[in-house]
Amino acid sequence: MHALSRVWAATRWAIAAVIVGRGAWLVMELMQRMPGAGEAPMEVPFAFWYGNWRAVLITSGVFIAFLFGFAFPTRRAEWRNAGLYSAFIISLFTEMYGLPLTIYLLAPLLGLPAGSFGVMESHLWAYALDRLGVMPINMGVYVVMLVSMILVACGVGLLAVAWATVHRGRGGLVMSGIYRFLRHPQYLGLILIVLGFNIQWPTLPTLLMAPVLIAMYLSLARREDRDLASRFGEEFLSYAARTPAFLPWRRSARPITHNGAPQPAVPDRQRP
Repeated sequence: MHALSRVWAATRWAIAAVIVGRGAWLVMELMQRMPGAGEAPMEVPFAFWYGNWRAVLITSGVFIAFLFGFAFPTRRAEWRNAGLYSAFIISLFTEMYGLPLTIYLLAPLLGLPAGSFGVMESHLWAYALDRLGVMPINMGVYVVMLVSMILVACGVGLLAVAWATVHRGRGGLVMSGIYRFLRHPQYLGLILIVLGFNIQWPTLPTLLMAPVLIAMYLSLARREDRDLASRFGEEFLSYAARTPAFLPWRRSARPITHNGAPQPAVPDRQRP
């Protein structure tokens, strides 16, 4: 059992490295293929790009394994959040590589055949910037990919580092490492991943699910507030008073009391 635990721990970090490495590789590819280099970036036609169900399965599997590896749910509310997050991931990569439902719905409204959306045009924010005359689509794809991959990489890093920090705490109140600066780095990491993917490859289902997911994680954080405030007492209240919840530059000005009214924000998933 101990050997299996070590294998899973190594696999967990390998998955995180693959995700960050893949994102860095994509950004480097785009930088090398910027306008003026003699080749348009990623000119892949509709028929060649979509229908890749193998990519749907592999990419969805990697991200869901990462989610459960670094944020394994243990309570009912956490399982609900993890289920919706998994649905978000599957929906995203189904439209990214398999069946682009959003493009099938959008193309007729623009008076275009769906087949005119190659891989560049399928970055819908970049396509919108091009249609509005803000910037050419080549540059738009570069911008949305760069911004989105920075957000996803930061989210993956926050989730993994926060998990490792809490794991070393062995059940105590963790106030070191990343938790010196944020009380909810894991939840912030999950939110950044959602935002990053909605910038990179927006779809109707993921745009609708994003605010629901964010609201659910904020609610889960408040629920854990009550538990940890009761469990750790003054030690936690003092920590929560000096450490911001999600934004490093924002601190709560509200008083924190033992009875939880108003509810203090606390470190998310403070248990190994």
